[in-house]
This record gives sequence, C-alpha cells and structure tokens, in this order.
Amino acid sequence: MCEMCHRNSLHPPAPSRRGFILGAAAAALLSGEAVAAKEANKQKKPPPKPQNVLSPDAALERLRQGNARYVGGLSQRHDFKHEREALAKGQNPYAAILSCADSRIAPEYAFDSARGDLFVCRVAGNFATNETIASLEYAVAVLGAPLILVLGHDSCGAVEAVIESLKDGTTLPGQMPSFVTGIAPAVKAVQQQGGDTLGKAIRQNVIDNVAKLSSANPILSAALDDKKLRVIGGVYRLGDGRIDLIA
Repeated sequence: MCEMCHRNSLHPPAPSRRGFILGAAAAALLSGEAVAAKEANKQKKPPPKPQNVLSPDAALERLRQGNARYVGGLSQRHDFKHEREALAKGQNPYAAILSCADSRIAPEYAFDSARGDLFVCRVAGNFATNETIASLEYAVAVLGAPLILVLGHDSCGAVEAVIESLKDGTTLPGQMPSFVTGIAPAVKAVQQQGGDTLGKAIRQNVIDNVAKLSSANPILSAALDDKKLRVIGGVYRLGDGRIDLIA
C-alpha cells in the first residue's frame, strides 16, 4: 500500500458540502415518504361509525328525522358504552353545526344524535369567527363532514344586545363588543323594515353566516363546488324545539 492510501485509510476524507446536502435531501425524502405512507394507511381504516358516511342530502334528511323525533318526545336509546369503544381512536361526524352558546340550545339533543355524530362549534350569536371557520374546515377536510348547519334560535340574547347597543349608541362591556362586530351587519340590514326586528335580525344573521361559510376559501368553497358539502341555516324554536330550516 502506498503512503497516500495508507494515510487515507487511517484518516478518511471529510464529506464534501455537496455530499452532505444530497444526504440530507435523501433523508428528508425518505421521511416524507414514510409520513405519506402512514397517512395512506390511516385512510384505509374503516370509519368508526360507518352509518355516518353520508351524502350532503342524506345528512340533511337525517337531521330532519332526528329533530322530528326530538319534537315528538320519541328520542332513540343510545349505546354509550360501545360508542365510546368505537370512537376511542377516531371520529367521522355526519354533520357540523355552528350554534349559539345559549344554554337552552343543545344540538345533540335537538337532532336526537349520539356521540360522534355532530361536530359542534358554539358561540353566543352563532356568527363565524376565524376560529370557528378553521374548526369547520377541519370537520370538512379532515373528518369528512358533508353538511354544515348554522343554527340560530328565537329570543337570542346576543342579537338583542347588539340591537340595543346600536339603538342607544352604547358600548357593551368587556369583550362583548365582538358581538357587535359579528352581528351588526344583520341588524343593520333589517332595522328599517319595521315589525319584529329581533326575529328578522336572528334570521338574517343565520343567512349572513351561511353565506360567509359558503365563500370561505379555499377549503369550504372548494368542497361546495365539488358537491361534497352543503351549508344551510336553521332557527330553533324554544317553545317546541322545532327547527325551521333556511336554504
């Protein structure tokens, strides 16, 4: 062995910058492939509740039937024990709901649903914020929910507070001025119509937020264009629990 070869065998040359970059790129590629394979395997798993894999129209019909049972006092019995077992490792709700936070409104009851059936976001006044839009995007893009319902209700205190704030020119305390920001457009749209301003503003607020969610780019609007999603509205009647749907 020549002296140069002997020296290299004892002290191999340091890797070049190009070699290091290529090695790192190869490692990143392999890592990315592993992540993609893992996600693909996840998708192959059967959904925890196969009965929740529905078209948008079928999901809407299921909501209607559930509300009819609730109104009639004929709610189904639910097997919570086996539902817990099925849902421990995943979820696939058949509908997502943006509801008012009013304690008298409980979407899971109003639609006679079980755990894992509804993905519910609640905020007083049921108006879409960046956070609720992101949550609903997750429900549609990741969990596969085919339907979004914006659910208002009669005698909504949040809408009434905004009406009074605009009428009197007063500022609501604490963080509640955010109600005005979210709901004022609906109130202003009906103020000059006369009659039941509160009822009209509640309905208009639902319509406005259906439109806002329907145009939310890029996820929700694309799902609508692909016919994988419907976004509708409804108003819950406190007196009998009936929900009047708004197309």
